[in-house]
Amino acid sequence: MPRRDRNKFVRRGQLIELDIVDYAFGGKGIARINNELGNFVLFVPNTLPGQKVTARVVKSKKNYAECKLIDVLQKSVDEVDLNYHEISGAPYINLPIEKQHQYKYTSTMDLFKKIGKVTDIEDYFDEFVASPNLFHYRNKMEYSFSAIGYDHDKKTDVDEFTLGFKRRGTWWIGDNLDKDSGIFDKQLEDSLIKIKNYCEATGLAPWHAPKREGFFRYLVVRKSFKTNQLLFNLVTTSHQLSTFDLNAFAQFLVALFGDRVAGLLHTINDEQGDRTIATTGSITLIYGEDKIVEELLGLNFEISMKSFFQTNPKSAEKLYSKVVDYALEDKDAVDNSVVLDLFCGTGTIGQIIASKSNNTKIVGVDIIASAIEDAKLNAKRNNIEGLEFYAEDVGKFLSKYPQYKNKIQTIILDPARSGIAPKTLNKIINLNAKRMVYVSCNPATQARDTETLMNAGFKLKKISLVDQFPHTSHIETVVLFEKQ
Repeated sequence: MPRRDRNKFVRRGQLIELDIVDYAFGGKGIARINNELGNFVLFVPNTLPGQKVTARVVKSKKNYAECKLIDVLQKSVDEVDLNYHEISGAPYINLPIEKQHQYKYTSTMDLFKKIGKVTDIEDYFDEFVASPNLFHYRNKMEYSFSAIGYDHDKKTDVDEFTLGFKRRGTWWIGDNLDKDSGIFDKQLEDSLIKIKNYCEATGLAPWHAPKREGFFRYLVVRKSFKTNQLLFNLVTTSHQLSTFDLNAFAQFLVALFGDRVAGLLHTINDEQGDRTIATTGSITLIYGEDKIVEELLGLNFEISMKSFFQTNPKSAEKLYSKVVDYALEDKDAVDNSVVLDLFCGTGTIGQIIASKSNNTKIVGVDIIASAIEDAKLNAKRNNIEGLEFYAEDVGKFLSKYPQYKNKIQTIILDPARSGIAPKTLNKIINLNAKRMVYVSCNPATQARDTETLMNAGFKLKKISLVDQFPHTSHIETVVLFEKQ
């Protein structure tokens, strides 16, 4: 017998109009229901105070509900009109950047008070680092093909060939991107409609998500800010592949973008899952090169279609500079020593520290083997010595190499959004390092780990916020800890 929804305010699956009156961390707008039954809170991601929205209830509890945004019916008085195609990936693009920064700062400080138990966190605030580029800052975008589109006038789904992004709140409806979104590359996005028309004219079908069939699936594009080149990856199924001329498609792209086209790759993805790179698929170079080159703080990095690389490279330079500044604040503790770069990814931070210090050995560890391979290649390319990289789980690495205990003065931490597993964090603490620079793309888990570090004798010395993703709720934080 199905469980009955006993919530007296809303029920799961209900579509409801709400007035957003407040803002919580992570881009969650807050709406409230106050009536004779009591007070009830509803959280709606990607909304702002002052907006009226339509949302669907996805989780209903006794005192609150989690909702999914469906439509913005009325904008906030703080929003301004911009001549960009509205996309769900940039929900705050119409909000002046000063307001965006204010929301991010206030909600992040509140997290450290509530979760990290740092009631005076403002006293340690160092800097809010804005993105150098407020628009067109991304270096990668994934566009989806779909056989189901959306009629904005009738507000219903329709059968049509689309190329753009998924309709907000759905996984089966596509929405054409007809012009520049203000987030990626203007020339590319203004021309996306031409690419859609070319593909549609072939007579081959776009992906039909509910039926799990079709030919065209994704168009992934990477951009180099150093060279201004574009690297394309067309993702299709193998169905009727012999009837599609990949070389002609490459020449079509060259006709559109000229020497900006670094290369075209083709990926076959016959899997049912909704991801661009299939675990069992193949990727083939059709035209040009399979990599582009990007520069960060004077160092060059080759980026393949599969490589992890910071999405906003200009802001990443600011982020890395802040991390390095914190690490080298006590340069004597870094020179002629070993620095552990844990969760190092492609090793960018460690390479920069090595290039700016004297006789420093950097030991980088990350569980993703392909990232470690990129790290080794990039270090060789930039002629930086004194680096060792290990493709291992950080916790297992620290158990495997106990010789680092009591030998490390500085540790760099840059974990995934989930933060650091408690057992692994305890192993890091037991190294008895004097200083840690902790970078996070999720201040909530960083605030959680902050309480653990402070209970272990570390003092929070400084915190900075770096806005890597304008017009979204995301914020990066850099915190300097020192042993008391």
